[in-house]
Amino acid sequence: MDRYRESNRRLWDEWTNVHEGSAFYNLESFKNGTRKDRPFDAAPGVRVRDYEVDEVGDVRGKDLLHLQCHFGIDTLSWARLGARVVGVDFSPNAIRLARSLADELGLDARFIESTVEDLPSVLDDRFDIAYASRGAIWWLADLGRWAEVIAYFLRPDGVFYVTEFHPVLQTLDEDASEPRVRWPYFPRREPFEFPVKGSYADPSAHVEADVEYGWPHSLGEIVTSIADTGLRIEFLHEFDWVDYQHIPLLDQSDDGRWRLPRAVSGELPLMFSLLARKVDTGNVAE
Repeated sequence: MDRYRESNRRLWDEWTNVHEGSAFYNLESFKNGTRKDRPFDAAPGVRVRDYEVDEVGDVRGKDLLHLQCHFGIDTLSWARLGARVVGVDFSPNAIRLARSLADELGLDARFIESTVEDLPSVLDDRFDIAYASRGAIWWLADLGRWAEVIAYFLRPDGVFYVTEFHPVLQTLDEDASEPRVRWPYFPRREPFEFPVKGSYADPSAHVEADVEYGWPHSLGEIVTSIADTGLRIEFLHEFDWVDYQHIPLLDQSDDGRWRLPRAVSGELPLMFSLLARKVDTGNVAE
């Protein structure tokens, strides 16, 4: 697994350089913080989505751990909403940029360079909220270890919240003109290998890395991995939209989100969110 991880790390270092100046991330607008860039943003200068804030609740004064934070726009968005945040990513370039942004904006945020798997060896804190968002799970080989780390860092009664591309979306043929399954749904140990074409934020960007490695994970594997740690799942929501045009097939709706074309018969889940709580066993009678 180390060679896959190191290859992906080099890719994300390059992608960070691309993303810093990309229109997709619109970093200057985020730093300015005076307007909402998208109708579904939670607030001006806040890039987490409105539904995320509704589902997580008030974060003011709470400690929040953001796993696989990239260069920290979502992490710093939670800080702007009042949380004390720690962001974690395995890309040195991403962490350097995140730290620079936190200093420039004067936000209460720390950023740590680490893989999820290795995080307990470099961080001692505990948190009220652990958070992961779109596009993160694909890069993980071992969801069991991922869930164990999440549970380890939560305080009693703390919550884990994840919102992600639905595994069904990940199976769809990106080149098809109508929904068609192309990729496996169920998990596997060996990763898929895909040629790199720029970045999802800028497909035309020049990138030296030529391959990415990723692992499919079914919804059942995701839910079971979390439940196996003893976290109590409080909800699992599935949505018929995604935040950007993940595949060319999708059409943009009036609310700014992307859905299957109206001409398509039937529905498919494209995103999901899940919240799980660490039960305070000290409050449970023996």
